[in-house]
Amino acid sequence: MKVGIVKEIKNNENRVAIIPSSVKEFIRNGHEVLIECGAGLGSGFSDEEYKAAGATMVEKAEDVWNNIDLLYKVKEILPSEYKYVREDLIIMTYLHSNAHRDETQVLLDAKCTSIALEDITSDNPHRKFPLVANMGELAGKGGFLAACYYAQSVHGGPGLLLNNVCGSDSPIISIIGCGYTGMGAAELASSLGNTVKMMDINYEAMERAKGLLPGNVSFMYSSRGAIEECLKMSDVIINCVLWPKTRKDHLINREDLKMMKPGAMIIDVACDDGGAVETCRSTTHDDPVYYEEGILHYAVDNIPSAFSKSASIRFSNDSLPYALAIANKGVKQALKDDKHIRDGWTTYDGQMVLKETAEKFELPWANPEELVKEW
Repeated sequence: MKVGIVKEIKNNENRVAIIPSSVKEFIRNGHEVLIECGAGLGSGFSDEEYKAAGATMVEKAEDVWNNIDLLYKVKEILPSEYKYVREDLIIMTYLHSNAHRDETQVLLDAKCTSIALEDITSDNPHRKFPLVANMGELAGKGGFLAACYYAQSVHGGPGLLLNNVCGSDSPIISIIGCGYTGMGAAELASSLGNTVKMMDINYEAMERAKGLLPGNVSFMYSSRGAIEECLKMSDVIINCVLWPKTRKDHLINREDLKMMKPGAMIIDVACDDGGAVETCRSTTHDDPVYYEEGILHYAVDNIPSAFSKSASIRFSNDSLPYALAIANKGVKQALKDDKHIRDGWTTYDGQMVLKETAEKFELPWANPEELVKEW
């Protein structure tokens, strides 16, 4: 199979889907890898390294798109790329189809087969979505580091060092969600001596987190009362809860911001527009913050890109088994054999296979279990 990697064109997206060592795995299995020149530079991987691994370097993105069977990517398909989507192309990336109606329609109209990495599952109950977990951990850590930056007076903050400074009360960092993203944020926040409060509705998740984190982290059920308490006392609120697209309510409403202290901030790592945090809207690394009701909001939707080399190494190694399975078996057999890949299956032959997106956009849903029975 011909596997293609193009340079990411999303704002400040420096990650790359494949690192040189993963190229070698495709070559070893008899596949051809086409990579757009410069695709890995943002993550510190040169064209020469890819060539040495056996990849074919291609000058123009369109010559990758038009000559491959499998597009292996990091971020969603953007409007300037829509023209390349075709029926006999397999697309594997973080599609976020339920957040991008136009992209979803392009995939359906082209009748291509697409697989959303964020929806691929695993049997590990603590890492149900392994390709969300890997980037989520980095995003949680990056979100806390962003809070450290914007808490500085030279960046418009209250001049607060998010650290246990002798002679001063330790800052209070409240984290909503004890999953991989929340754990990433809590690891850094607690290691610097902050008073960390974590909330979740899952006792098992809290219990597991308690066993992994130090004593300056406390846990509470994510009730309305607990959220109000944290809003009033916290210097930083970090939201790490992915909010279902079909929900219309919020954990933190606009009115709630009036409870917060002057200089407090909200770091919304989940970045669901109007999601768990009503006042959240996605931002970019170029323009990362905005204020609502006097409260700073940071809601960059690709935080891991700021740590592109670390993120690309993790992404490539974790996603490789799924991409390699498709290349080795063909997409139909891979989907038939692996329920976890099927969970990420988004479109096929003009049909919407991902149930959540079908429900959000009120589209007819094609049951993946029934589709594979036909093969």
